[in-house]
Amino acid sequence: MRYVEEFRDPKAAKALLAEIARVTDEIGATKAKPVHIMEICGGHTHAIFRYGLDRLTPEGVEFIHGPGCPVCVLPMARVDECVQIAEQPDVIFTTFGDAMRVPGTKKSLLQAKADGADIRMVYSPLDALELARRNPDKEVVFFGLGFETTTPSTALSIQQAAAEGLTNFSVFCNHITVPPPIKVLLDDPHMVLDGFVGPGHVSMVIGTHPYDFIPEDYGKPIVVAGFEPLDLLQSVLMVLRQIRDGRAEVENQYSRVVPEHGNPVSIAAMEDVYEKRPSFAWRGLGEIDESGLRIRDKYAAFDTEAKMGIGYGAEVAREVEEPEGCACSQVMTGRIKPTGCPQYGTGCTPEMPLGALMVSSEGACAAYYQYGQRRPVETAE
Repeated sequence: MRYVEEFRDPKAAKALLAEIARVTDEIGATKAKPVHIMEICGGHTHAIFRYGLDRLTPEGVEFIHGPGCPVCVLPMARVDECVQIAEQPDVIFTTFGDAMRVPGTKKSLLQAKADGADIRMVYSPLDALELARRNPDKEVVFFGLGFETTTPSTALSIQQAAAEGLTNFSVFCNHITVPPPIKVLLDDPHMVLDGFVGPGHVSMVIGTHPYDFIPEDYGKPIVVAGFEPLDLLQSVLMVLRQIRDGRAEVENQYSRVVPEHGNPVSIAAMEDVYEKRPSFAWRGLGEIDESGLRIRDKYAAFDTEAKMGIGYGAEVAREVEEPEGCACSQVMTGRIKPTGCPQYGTGCTPEMPLGALMVSSEGACAAYYQYGQRRPVETAE
């Protein structure tokens, strides 16, 4: 890519949209019987609504918004444990900014900070490492959160802390992986999914082969996509062509960034530092086997759960009910659109969020709200 404008060219977009419409007609997809394509990444969800792709594509194509926001799928019990850690004396708790306002059962990290806890927003785990160097009398905890995109940077930071002997640095590990929840959704008899637009940044790290099970075991196509409008339109077209041709394959539209076998340096760091948890709780999906990562025993000195006996280090995170009227779990599993939530835009707004999907920069509800999606007008029958 030389210039971003190349991936936002109106003439090229019109040509792609015309071909999408033609292939949609060939499939026989209509508004009454659409092709359901799930975008897994929250970044894709925001791009779709930012550029109005949901309104430009034919009525026979329906986007389903998957659980592609790691902040959004974090159960409320884990937020409670973050607050519990942060409120301990002599702890500096560090986190990415989009996790600050996610509500727990009693308060968010932002509210805990207002109550006096030393909670600081950082842009990288390396910032947390620097805080540990400057504050040897404090336990500096980094809130390790995210899919495979952010997992390597946390792993490399733990390796660096071990090399320097920074024993006052630890990670509250909540890193999760993309493939297991896709399998859960495909096994759900209530889900109707015809194909997937695969995550670009995650695939940059892990490559394309972790998705092989989708076409091989379920007969569904998946196309790894970039984030510009032409990327997404081309990826939708590639999915539709597979459906029309009766094919099911893993294809890589984002080949300018995503290598087939991923990033070997990142993968090596992840394998050295982490192992799979037996199970991990996902908001809206429940416990999913081997979907979360934990820090290996060799790095236990940098594992907050092991050091403090909190979270999975003590017991499996308890189930916590969603706030009354909150439909985050239904939105994240594609059962309803954000506008179908009774709290959307009224009891839940970006200024006063009730659920995580309205808080995170990658949340589906925040995307709908930011780009002007309002409740559909109800008509009398």
